[in-house]
Amino acid sequence: MNSFYKNILLFIFIQAIAIAPLITSSSSEPTKGYDDNNNDNFSLRTTWHVHTVNDLSNGKILLVHCKSKDDDLGIHNLTVGVEFSWKFKLQIFGGTLFWCYMTYDNFHAAFNVFWVNEVFLHKCNYSDCIWIARDDGIYLRNIPNKYDEYRHDWEWGRLL
Repeated sequence: MNSFYKNILLFIFIQAIAIAPLITSSSSEPTKGYDDNNNDNFSLRTTWHVHTVNDLSNGKILLVHCKSKDDDLGIHNLTVGVEFSWKFKLQIFGGTLFWCYMTYDNFHAAFNVFWVNEVFLHKCNYSDCIWIARDDGIYLRNIPNKYDEYRHDWEWGRLL
């Protein structure tokens, strides 16, 4: 092999090594703690957490079934005060999207719980999206960050 082809192969190899850490998938795993060092800067290296919380009254069970295009996170029956959560990193190509089906009593809903949109990501403070089921609907916790001094710690945006 002549030196031109060797140089081309060496260049491709070096590029592959440089790009490999940037390639992430939306593969998820259950949350085991907050040892992820996210900062205020949005990046593909940020570890995202999605939480679904049962805040229903009278001991109602909340059934939660969440998925993405690549992952089925299973069916979870949450008792009052219990949450199901998972963490993941964004996909480089294509949008990362998770959706859930939630049901209790005669109420049921299917909706997106994570998608890449600047307004939505800001509401999650660029790391944690917390969905809570209450008797009167499902809410997204609007987490204030250091730029939102005027906002109270817990503001909820009602979804359903």
